[in-house]
Parts: sequence; structure tokens; C-alpha cells
Amino acid sequence: MSWIEDPEFGPDRPFGPQTLPYGVLVTGSGPGVAVRVGRHAIPLRGIAEHLGPRLAEPVAAASLDPLLAAGRDAWRELRERLTELVTADRAPAGATLVRTDWHTVAMPFTVADFVDFYSSRHHAENVGRIFRRAAATLPENWAHLPVAYHGRAGTVCVSGTDVHRPSGQRRAAGDVNPAFGPTRRLDFEAEVGFVCGGTPTSRVRTADFADHVFGVALVNDWSARDIQLWESQPLGPFLAKSFATSLSGWITPLEALEHARVSPPEPEHPLHDYLVEDQPWGLDLRLEVRCNDTPVAGPRFEHMAWTPAQQLAHLTVGGATARPGDLFASGTVSGPEREQRGCLLELTWGGAEPITLEDGEQRTFLQDGDRVSISGTAPGPDGSVVGLGEVTGTVLAAVRR
Repeated sequence: MSWIEDPEFGPDRPFGPQTLPYGVLVTGSGPGVAVRVGRHAIPLRGIAEHLGPRLAEPVAAASLDPLLAAGRDAWRELRERLTELVTADRAPAGATLVRTDWHTVAMPFTVADFVDFYSSRHHAENVGRIFRRAAATLPENWAHLPVAYHGRAGTVCVSGTDVHRPSGQRRAAGDVNPAFGPTRRLDFEAEVGFVCGGTPTSRVRTADFADHVFGVALVNDWSARDIQLWESQPLGPFLAKSFATSLSGWITPLEALEHARVSPPEPEHPLHDYLVEDQPWGLDLRLEVRCNDTPVAGPRFEHMAWTPAQQLAHLTVGGATARPGDLFASGTVSGPEREQRGCLLELTWGGAEPITLEDGEQRTFLQDGDRVSISGTAPGPDGSVVGLGEVTGTVLAAVRR
């Protein structure tokens, strides 16, 4: 029993008491931290006094920034207290329910740094075949360390933000010189992001991963494939990815994914000590990608060769600091089956094999007006399902220079 009357709130629903993700809703009183319960959310400012003196100030803020900085003990205490409150038979004083789809979901935290990894073996091998027309070869370093590039924190945007088609240099096959203009090969990338918090720390051990990661959010790291192919010689993506990265407005607490933990695929080489895990941090996350409401892919995160704990350990082993608000993403999530490929580059095999949408239209890459949505779930306690929210964006025409 619960005082919350919402058909989507219950232990048998993705956004029941086993999930309780955090976000920022803009209501009549301005932006504020809220916890999602089914189709509704509870603004935490109104119930701050019920959460104890340590939690009252961070939950009353206009963003998750103070809560990220509060650390793991505070995160655990808040989750325990909220679980008690939402499963009680009577609403606490000051509690209100607001519909999440009737209010603006704002950017939940200030992104400090953004790093994007390249941790799906299936994706990396497919990209090699498509771009280099080669056998399933990987870069020599790929199986020894989590490959990544440093992205732009300033262009990470919350789900629902429109994305303008980017422009840049691209060179078609047979051309001597590159052309400049809007990308002709705009793509999505289905990814999982990890939001850092706690005490700023470098050289984070894999065993300390949960002390430095507040939660998980779905990510679409939009990519301009023709710009990427030309500019990534020899360095990594630049204009091809710096124009926009979409992030879900709801951050699922890491603790909600305890029952989703699985062992990753066995490494093909012995790992250096800093990458060895005493407890595995692979995750059984099941994603769904839709283009204009047509399901086009169902990537599975369990196939990722590098876990988020290994990614964070590698990110910080050289002395870089993990700070509250840092965001790192997994890279495209792809599996061994065709329907598990997490981007159009793979799904259409570089444009050679178009996909067909429900309205009969075909796509090789995204067109202006296309809407991409990525959602996901994970197993929860006692056979329940944990919802991972959704990240959505619509493609708009390029901005004229």
C-alpha cells in the first residue's frame, strides 16, 4: 500500500519504489530537485524537514549539484528515507505530486567534465569493418585499456532538447579536397552515462567505484559520421561529436542497480592491477532505440568489454580527478546480433543496407525532423524491473553561417 495514487507506481512497474530516480522539475516555484514515482514526481523541497538536517539543504537546491557533493553516506540515507516515505500509507506533510509530463524537466546537474569511452567490442569491430573494409581487427591497444576521448561538457543537453544538424569538413570518396557544409551522415549512439559525486579523488580503485558514482543516465552521443571519418586522422572525434550530447533528465541511483550486476566478458589479455575488479561491475541493462516511434534496435549493456568501474579507474589512474558533476559515458552499446547494434552506422552497414520505418520510409542516416528516443530497463529485487528513463531529441536543420 502507498499514499501515491498512480497506476505506474508499484513494485511491478519500472518507476516503482525500487527505482526512485532523481531529476530537476520546473514548477510554479522554479526549478527544484524531485524524485520520480510512476508518472508523477515529488518535489523534495516541500518534504525536506522529514529527511533530516544533513539532507534538508541539498534536497532544497535548484539542481542535484549539492547532493552529488554530499557523498555516498548521504545518498544512501536519502534513498532509505524516501523509500519509507513513498511506501507509507499516508503522505508526509508538505508532500505534493506533480505530473512529470506537465512540467519541464531541466538539466539535472552542472556537467564538470565529459569523457566518452569506446568499450563495446562488437561496435569497435563493426566500425573497423565499415570504415577500413578490413577483417574484424581492433586497434592494438583496445584489449589492454578502455579507449576514450575527452568531450565537451558545454554541449551536453537534457533530454527533449532539439539538436541542430552540425556542419564541418567532409571529403567524399574520390574527391581531392574536402567540402564544408552540413553533415550528410548524422547518427545516434545509444550509450549509458555515469554521474560522478563525492570527494574529488584521483586514482580511483575499481573497488571504490560506488563511492564516486551517484547514478546512471541514458546518453545519446550524436555523431556526424562523414565529418568524423575525415577529421579523425590521426586524433579522435572533434566537430563530429562536439555539437551535442543528450542526457536523460532522470538519474537512476547506482544503488538501484545492485541486482543488475553481472560479470563482463572475459578479457583476452591479463589486465594491469588497477583494472582488475574484486567484484564485477558489468551491468544487465536492456536498451531500446526508436526512430520516429519505430523500434530500430535493442542493445544489451552486458556485452560491454569494459565495465564502468574499469573506465573510472583508467580515467583517473594518471592523476585526473573525478569530481562531482563529472560525466563519463560507455560508448555505443552494441551486441552480437544485428538488432542489438546501437547506431545507424552499424544498423545500415555504413548506409549500404537501409532500415525501414513503420511509415514505410527508409533511413540510412538521420533526416531533419527525425526524433530519436532511447529508453532502458534493468532487473530489480524480487523480480521487479528498474526503469532507466528516456533520452529523446529531434533533429533540426543546420544553422546558417
